[in-house]
Amino acid sequence: MKFILVLSLIVVIGTIITGIYLMKKEAIVNKSKLKGILKINVIAYLPLLIGAIIFLVPNVSYALDEGSSASGLGFIAAALSTGMATIGAGYAVGAVGSSALGAVSEDQKILGKTLIFVGLAEGIAIYGLIISILILGRL
Repeated sequence: MKFILVLSLIVVIGTIITGIYLMKKEAIVNKSKLKGILKINVIAYLPLLIGAIIFLVPNVSYALDEGSSASGLGFIAAALSTGMATIGAGYAVGAVGSSALGAVSEDQKILGKTLIFVGLAEGIAIYGLIISILILGRL
């Protein structure tokens, strides 16, 4: 377990150092070189991710054996309600925000109305969080 964590830390630090070196040197002038560096990074990181899934997930599942399956499903439901609501809010804010910027650039008088629409889109994440708090309160 420690081996996988140390190896992934080395890969991440190596990637950061390589990026800083290439930024200072300004060696990335064409996209093919950048794509090659990205392929090497992904090829180095994917085996670590697969190894972590193979070796670490069974240990976690054995450690969580003391609760009932009903409470486990409640925790999954709380996580899904928050996660899916956050993903939906991000998509909504992206769509509404870009449209609001376009509308405000044409007519600056409608800034207040567009902010209301962006706020409503952000409210989706809050609704998901409230539902997950209600679910966790019932467990």
